[in-house]
Amino acid sequence: KQVDCLRQSISRTPPCDGMIGSSERFRHACHLIQRAAASQVTVLLQGETGVGKERFARLLHKQSGRRDKPFIAVNCAAIPENLIEAELFGVEKGAYTGAQQTRMGRFERADGGTLFLDEVGELPLAAQAKLLRVLQEGEIERLGDHKVRKVNVRLVTATHVDLKQAVSEGRFRADLYYRIHVYPVHIPPLRERQSDIPLLVNAMLERLSVL
Repeated sequence: KQVDCLRQSISRTPPCDGMIGSSERFRHACHLIQRAAASQVTVLLQGETGVGKERFARLLHKQSGRRDKPFIAVNCAAIPENLIEAELFGVEKGAYTGAQQTRMGRFERADGGTLFLDEVGELPLAAQAKLLRVLQEGEIERLGDHKVRKVNVRLVTATHVDLKQAVSEGRFRADLYYRIHVYPVHIPPLRERQSDIPLLVNAMLERLSVL
């Protein structure tokens, strides 16, 4: 009965705004995003590269009470390890060679809104420790500064790697894993929702015909 109720609830879930799909797996992901949007829970989006995790993160932000505040996305895998902390938490002028001006980090820029950390499994351990403090205390310190700054940020993370295995291998902090693995949402690849292919093809043809 519980399974039937869940399926009925999913079937009543409106399509994801701006995204195309009607399969049960796709609508289940939409259903979970809608439920999360009504709360402040930390969401972990899981799925293969290319399944659209950032689009789901943007949808979550758009449906939440933070929709009028900034949405800031960061690809942790695309930032050099020696710069990731400055990018996330900010830096004071002169903190290190090349820091020629004071700069806010992504957490400060996302204050009041949503920060999306893609490929969070690629964060170095030092940055993981600081991220854990933000989640626990809601505060950050810029590099080269001892002033504590409060931030009010909804954190959404994403990864294509098995974080539990990364924890067992010592590549990811266990305490951080349990902090971000509060509300996991699996984004299915297209091969798991093949009934959506005709809808996607039609949408592409309509877009091309307009061009």
